[in-house]
This record gives sequence, C-alpha cells and structure tokens, in this order.
Amino acid sequence: MDSVLADLENQRKEVSALKIKSYLCIAIGILTIVAGIASGTFAIAGAVIGGIMLITGFVLWSKTNAKFYQYRHSFKQGVIPLVLKTIDESLEMDYTNGLSEKEFICSQLFSKEPDRYRSEDQVSGIAGKTSFSFSELHAEYKTVTQTKNGRQEHWHTILKGIVFYADFNKNFNGVTIVRPKDMGTALGAWISKAMPIFNSSDRTPVRLENPEFEKEFATYSTDQVEARYILTPAMMERLCELNKRCSYTISLSFIGSCVFIAFPLNKDYFEPPVYKSILTSGFLNEDTEVIRFMYGIIKDLDLNTRIWTKN
Repeated sequence: MDSVLADLENQRKEVSALKIKSYLCIAIGILTIVAGIASGTFAIAGAVIGGIMLITGFVLWSKTNAKFYQYRHSFKQGVIPLVLKTIDESLEMDYTNGLSEKEFICSQLFSKEPDRYRSEDQVSGIAGKTSFSFSELHAEYKTVTQTKNGRQEHWHTILKGIVFYADFNKNFNGVTIVRPKDMGTALGAWISKAMPIFNSSDRTPVRLENPEFEKEFATYSTDQVEARYILTPAMMERLCELNKRCSYTISLSFIGSCVFIAFPLNKDYFEPPVYKSILTSGFLNEDTEVIRFMYGIIKDLDLNTRIWTKN
C-alpha cells in the first residue's frame, strides 16, 4: 500500500501544480485584457498578451484533465481494491459501472423516471450467504417552462446518493415500498414534493404495529399479507436503527427477490484528493466507513438468516 500511495502522491502533486498554473494563466489573461481596455492606450497590447495567457491557461487545463483522469484511474484501480480486501476478500469494485438505469426504474423506489442518469463505483460481494451490491448514482428529471425570454429547461434531482441491493432469498409475489413519511424532512433535492408517488391503484397503504416505524415511514404494497411477512417486528426495529445512523431518511423496496435501499447523500465517495496529500493519516477514513456501513447492512437486517426458501 505504501508504494502505491507514494506513486499516487507524485501524480497528485503534478495534477495540483498544473491546475494552479492553468488557473493563474487564465486569471492573468483576463486581468490583462481588462486592464488594456481600461487604459485605452494599451488595448491592443493587452488583448494580445492576455490572449496568449488565456490560450496557455486552456492548454494547461486540457493537460490537467488528462493527468487527473489518469490519477483517478490509478487511485480507483490501485487503492480502493486494497481497502475493500481489508473488509472482505469477496468485495470488488467496478468504478466505470453502477446500477443500470433499467434496474433503478425496476426497483420502483421512485415513480419518476429519470431524463438524465449517471451511476458509477459499483461495489459487489458476498457477505455470508447473501450477495449484494451498491453504487453511487445521480438521477434527474427535466421540466420545461415557457417564459417571455423563451423556453427554459430545469433539472430536478430524483436521487443523489447510493442505492444498495441484496438478495432476500425469497421470490416476492407482490411489490412492497417503504418511503419517508414526510418527504419534506428528507434531503432538499431528494425528490420533488409535487411528484406523484405510488399512484398505482393496486398499491394500498399497509398499517403496521410499530409506532416508531409508522412515524418515520409510509408503507405501500400490492400484497398486504406478504408485506407483513417481510416487515416483521424484528425487521422494523432493524430498519429504524439503520435509519437513525443515516443523515437523511432512507427508502426501500422489496421486489423480485431483492431488497433495494436508497440512501440520499450530499457528497461523492471514492474520489482522490487534489489539493490534500494522500499520505495524510486518515484520508481514506470516510470511504472506508461508507464501505463498512454498506457491508454491515447484511448483518444489521439479518439477511443471512434464511426464514424463506426461494422457489
């Protein structure tokens, strides 16, 4: 690990230096042009010198991007896999892929289909008997309004965060959805309050006998009996405990033979620092913590206890 980090630190320093140089050249170029125009006498000279500095800055910026992507690739291919293996040998990451848009829609966590979707950093593995995976994603939908200045597009976040899914060892007959009781208390951009949610007529509210769970969540299902088999008193207690450990209220769906859990987040994980040394003690703490948290969901929800058998 030390030799990998030392090599990456050299790459980081190169990227950082190039970024600073590109910013300086662009800033000096703009200031030179503005100063030349303001003086009047040196307008042409200012434009020429400023233009040269701007071109130099953008060339350096282009080189910076190429160097950063190389550095990022090395970080995700060389460092994150080593972190994963310290938690479980089965864990693997594919940083170029994530939860597919089709899987996101099929999870039915949200009824609004995305118009713009990006997912990456898929971590997968097996904890005990249970296979699982989680990915970072950003799903958005678009609205268009007509104004006196013409047509304007607006992008709204459906979810920015992590979606976790795991094998539940049961082929569900119906679909059960658990969402925040008060969407207004969730992450600001987590979902539009005006968005129609669970408008399918075959999904009805499920009343459950856990006051804490009922306070935090609203549950809908196409199969009332199955929903109660899934959401046992023990499962509801575990979900409440899991929810307490999160910054924003989680949302779940039980569909097919899997459980999907959406975690709204306000930051990206598994990204290398540019202006901070990677040799600093604890720089991987947040990434390691989120991996351990997701891995621990199997135990938290007791998914390795097989109370059902798949058909």
